[in-house]
Amino acid sequence: MLLGAVEAATLPSRAVLSGECCPGVVWTPDSRALLFLDGPPARGSTGIYQVAATGGEVTRRFSSVAFFSPALRWAVRPGAGEATTLERLADGRRFTLPTYGADVAWTRAETRLAYARSDTSGNYDRRVTRVFVADVFGAPRLVATLSGGSIHGWLDDTTLLLSGKPSAGARDRELFTLNTRTGVRRTLRTALGFRSVALSPDGRQVAYTVAFDSAARNGLWLQATAGGSPRELSVFGSYRWRDTTRLLLIPLNTAGGPHTLRQYDVTANAWKTLGDLGDQVRLADWSVSPDGRLLNYLSARDGNVRVLTLP
Repeated sequence: MLLGAVEAATLPSRAVLSGECCPGVVWTPDSRALLFLDGPPARGSTGIYQVAATGGEVTRRFSSVAFFSPALRWAVRPGAGEATTLERLADGRRFTLPTYGADVAWTRAETRLAYARSDTSGNYDRRVTRVFVADVFGAPRLVATLSGGSIHGWLDDTTLLLSGKPSAGARDRELFTLNTRTGVRRTLRTALGFRSVALSPDGRQVAYTVAFDSAARNGLWLQATAGGSPRELSVFGSYRWRDTTRLLLIPLNTAGGPHTLRQYDVTANAWKTLGDLGDQVRLADWSVSPDGRLLNYLSARDGNVRVLTLP
């Protein structure tokens, strides 16, 4: 079912960045500002810049370019070889891990992390993926080996959500949880592949899309990470968690016109329309503030970054 044609009032928004400078902005942990990478000619030097959620003056937050942890406690700087340097911003203390430039997934407390290293040649579905975990300032430990695998995040301080094939020759992938201390594994779902896997902020729910599989498997699904049957949401689009019980979705709109914003309440098992943007989102570039009150998106009309207050 396509929900792009649902009538809705336009949600007022404001441009906080202009000039097509800033795709991929991210929220600060306090939900008060947006961070983005920029440099000459718009800025005097390359760095991570900040603008308030209400707009106004742009200031430089970090002079060096790095991948920063969600709570802005750590800077992650991949090197030219295997070593990645992780720096604790509070005191500048550093340690290194042999990630070969792989993304780092942090626990909510940012005291533990995980990363995956995959073979760099051959069919992706058959490449061996090795998943490592480490305490900060500690040595990495191998916890899983699978084919064509991915890390989707931490449920809590000990349990990861992963996907991958149990063997290179298998047709299907498994979406599963793994307790990294005990090795206990729980398979949530089996399918050809999993796309746009999104964990709720408390790690108790996961939304994911299955495509190019059987009619019974295809679709957008919601499932408890503790196990149980998945719930099909019978829509298709781009989605983000607003909080632990509400999922926001911008439905696929094949007819043109403004994008509509919908909200699904997990507890009530009900959808409602929040409004339309009066605009379209460019390349699914949008996100929700950590406190669930604000939404930013990259305007398809003019390339500006806009912010709105969610109803």
